[in-house]
Amino acid sequence: MSSEEATFWDHLDELRKVFFRILIVVVLFTIIAFVNKGVLFDIVLAPHNADFVTYRFFCSLAAVLEMPSLCPSYFHVDLISTQLTSQFVIHMTTALYAGIIVASPYILYQLFRFISPALYANEKKYSRRVVSYAFVLFFAGVLLNYFLIFPLSFRFLATYQISPEVINTITIASYMDTFLMLSLLMGITFELPVIAYFFAKFGFLTAGFMKKYRKHAVVVILVIAAIITPTSDIFTLLLVSVPVYCLYEASIWIVKKVSAGKNILGNGNDNISEVSDSRFVEGK
Repeated sequence: MSSEEATFWDHLDELRKVFFRILIVVVLFTIIAFVNKGVLFDIVLAPHNADFVTYRFFCSLAAVLEMPSLCPSYFHVDLISTQLTSQFVIHMTTALYAGIIVASPYILYQLFRFISPALYANEKKYSRRVVSYAFVLFFAGVLLNYFLIFPLSFRFLATYQISPEVINTITIASYMDTFLMLSLLMGITFELPVIAYFFAKFGFLTAGFMKKYRKHAVVVILVIAAIITPTSDIFTLLLVSVPVYCLYEASIWIVKKVSAGKNILGNGNDNISEVSDSRFVEGK
């Protein structure tokens, strides 16, 4: 009993050390981001400028394809602060988010290092792959939002007017809330293959089910893409919906592989039990 209690407290103490090391690294990167305010907000606020790389890319593409409608017209949006503490609080929270994002590889490494002794060799291998894929996919979703979804959504909504008499003045809080919300949503959306993998592992999802409702999924993807990119341009709609649809097809392939592995494992267990039974009968 005492040894079990000692083992439990040892693990608890090790977990405390893991969280402490994570906290130190996150605080360090948060301070670095806070001090480098100019660089931090040059990156975060870049999509609200008319010369952002995405808008320049579409203008170049419009010249090549001879489609002037693809090139966004020049726009200017002023960001304002309506509360006394708003800018300071946003500075602190943005620095914290930046610190967590930069430190996330170290965070995942520390957490995996803590739980890895309890895993078998094959579980370690697959867990390492799943964590790596989840990390890469989440960042891919965040980058897609930063370079495509948020700039186009911001330009459309910030310049939309119901009347020339109504002037848009966007608060920095509204800008940051929308930016962070879309980044999180796209990061989670890109986790679809990983979620499908775990659902298939637990037997909640099959490739047949996903194929059966593929058309429904396409409609849902198009609707969601139309909501988060409220533009009248079909090309922009496809730029958002096609990557998500590719993730859906990749999820079907992953679920099929997981199901096939389960079937092989099940057949192997059946064969083992049959051999054991035959040996038992021969022994009798």
